[in-house]
Amino acid sequence: MTALHVNTPLLAHAPLSRALGKQVWLKLDNLQPSGSFKLRGIGNLCQNAHAKGATHFVCPSGGNAGFAAAVAGAALKVRTTIVVPQTTPESVREKIRAIGAEVLVHGAIWDEANQEALRLCEQPQAVYIPPFDHPDIWDGNGSVIDEAAQQLPDGFDVVICAVGGGGLLAGVVQGLQRNGLQNVPVIAAETEGVASYAAALQADEPVTLPAITSIANSLGSKRVAQQAFDWSKRHDIRSAVVSDAQAVDACLHFADDMRLLVEPACGAALAVAYQNLPVLASFQRPLMIVCGGIGVDVGKLAAWKTQFAL
Repeated sequence: MTALHVNTPLLAHAPLSRALGKQVWLKLDNLQPSGSFKLRGIGNLCQNAHAKGATHFVCPSGGNAGFAAAVAGAALKVRTTIVVPQTTPESVREKIRAIGAEVLVHGAIWDEANQEALRLCEQPQAVYIPPFDHPDIWDGNGSVIDEAAQQLPDGFDVVICAVGGGGLLAGVVQGLQRNGLQNVPVIAAETEGVASYAAALQADEPVTLPAITSIANSLGSKRVAQQAFDWSKRHDIRSAVVSDAQAVDACLHFADDMRLLVEPACGAALAVAYQNLPVLASFQRPLMIVCGGIGVDVGKLAAWKTQFAL
């Protein structure tokens, strides 16, 4: 079975490498057909469900997960419904419709859209496609490390990735484990106001945030997946929390340096290096997962720059 995602480039980040005195590497998953890493895991889940007879995918998402599910549905010629909350911008809804998926608007928040998606999945052959919390998703997301391990034979000594619900984090750790890289730590980056993973580590169990107050809404999970938390007991995972302003500043620098646009959610991971945070001090060959995101354009980046007086 041919995967729906593509192998993405791994490039050196020359300006950051010079500035930090390290060898900084970028895994450019913003170049996936879905615009983000999400196609790795969600594509894997959709392919497996299709092989078992699914004729209808239903995904509750206001952004990247829904876009990836729509891309997967179009590739597999399977009817796909994306249930979005009222907060999802019309521009994002239109991008999803343009791929061929049906878009239903339900509820004021994601939790209400999720309940409607679960109700729709009571129909025969309809399969629920969660944004991040499923073993097939973690397995698919782990392919980013499978590739990086082949592309960088001299290795990397830490992986930096953004964490929202924890689907990418769980996949990265799974990928490290299965490639014999279980001693390579992971820096899990979040923004203030949506740091559910940092809260889970502090409480020693997943906790539900009272609200999401960050502009990095692609990280907007009030509660991290149990699997992502469980990995912290078996793998060296270090938390890094940055401000929205630092995440946007990283996006702006990244656009200048690499001529690529990414969401503030991705900027959270990039900010670990751009801010030269203490958590990075002991490492010499960091690998940053550039997770991408469809919720960015030149206008939004300019507006965020003004908002934070950058």
